[in-house]
Amino acid sequence: MSTGGTNLSKEFFDLLKAIGESKSKQEEDRIIIKEIATLKKKLEAPPSIPGQPTVVNTLLNSKRRAKEFLVRLLYVEMLGHDASFGYIKALEMTASASLYHKRTGYLVCGACLAPTHEFRFMMVNQMQRDLQSSHVLEICGGLLACTTIITGDMVPAVSGEVFKLLDHASETVRKKAILCLHRCHQIAPEAVTQGEVVEKLRKVLCDRDPSVMGASLNVIEALAEADTLPFKELVPSLVSILKQVCDHRLPTDYDYHRVPAPWMQLKLVRILGLVGANDAAASSGMYEILHETMKKADIGINAGYAIVYECI
Repeated sequence: MSTGGTNLSKEFFDLLKAIGESKSKQEEDRIIIKEIATLKKKLEAPPSIPGQPTVVNTLLNSKRRAKEFLVRLLYVEMLGHDASFGYIKALEMTASASLYHKRTGYLVCGACLAPTHEFRFMMVNQMQRDLQSSHVLEICGGLLACTTIITGDMVPAVSGEVFKLLDHASETVRKKAILCLHRCHQIAPEAVTQGEVVEKLRKVLCDRDPSVMGASLNVIEALAEADTLPFKELVPSLVSILKQVCDHRLPTDYDYHRVPAPWMQLKLVRILGLVGANDAAASSGMYEILHETMKKADIGINAGYAIVYECI
C-alpha cells in the first residue's frame, strides 16, 4: 500500500509520523527499536515448510521495497542506533541496473559505513564499472560515490579513470571529475600529487563550458590557501576570466539580479587576493580589473556588495 503520491508504504508513513510526534528521546528510542526488529524480520528469508511451495522474500525481489528498506535503515542510523545488519543490502543495491536504486545504495553506504569497513573495499569494482560506463548518469553516480566512499587505499584503483573523465564529452561529467580528483588528492596526496592536479586545473580553467570552469575555481582556491606558488603564472588567465564575467560574456543563466555570475566573481577575486598577497609583481596585473569589478558590482544589491567587499 502506498500513501498519496509519495510512493511510501503505509508502514513507513506511520513510522515517520510516530517519530515526529514522539515527546521524548526515550519514546523515540522505543519506536526505533521496534523498527529495527521489523527491518530484521523483513531481511530474513521465510522458513520453508515441507510439502509447501517455497516462500520468496519479497524484499529481495522488489526493488521498490528494497529501496524503502534502505531509506528506513538510514533513519535508524540517523537517530543513533546500529543498523549494520542491513549494510549488505545497500552493498547489493549499488550493483543495480536501475540508476535510482544504485544511487540509493551508494548514499546509504557513504552515510553509514565506517572508513575502515570492509564493505567499502568491496565496492571498488562496481565504482570502476560505473566510471567506465557509456551512460552519463552512471558515470556521475560513480564519481559522486568516489567522493564520499573511497579511502586512501582505494584511490589508486579509481584515479586513472577519473583522470580520463576530465576529457569526457559531457560538461556534467567533467565538472564532477575535477571535484573528484581534488578529493582523491586530499585523501591520498602520494597517489594523486599536487603537480598532477595543478596540471589538469590549468586545462580545465580554460574549459569551453562555464560550469566546468567554475568548478575548477573551487579547487584552485582550496589549493591556493595551502600553497600559492603553483598558481602565480595563472594570474593573467584569472584576470582575463574575471574581465569576461564582468563584461557579461557568460550566458544570462549565470546572472543573479543583473549581477553576472556573482559567485564566480567572488571566487576569482578571493583567488587573486591569495595569489597576490605579499607579491608586488603578481599584484600589479590585478589592480585595474579589481577596480573595474568593484565599480560594476556597486549597483545597490547584496550580491554586488559581497563582490565589493571581497575586492576591498
